[in-house]
Amino acid sequence: MTAPLTRIGPAQRVEDDTPVHDARALTQDGACARIVLDGKVYTLRITRAGKLILTK
Repeated sequence: MTAPLTRIGPAQRVEDDTPVHDARALTQDGACARIVLDGKVYTLRITRAGKLILTK
C-alpha cells in the first residue's frame, strides 16, 4: 500500500512523506543554487523557460 498523495500545484503530486522544496526559495529568487551531496557540489539552475537543470 502506498502513502496518500497531496496536490501541491497544477498536475503536481507528491507522497505525503516526501519533503517538498520550492526551487525559487533554494535559489533565493535568483537563477542558481549550489547543492552539496557527500562532498560533491552540484548546481541547480532555473532556465529562462522555467525548467530545472541539475549539473555536477
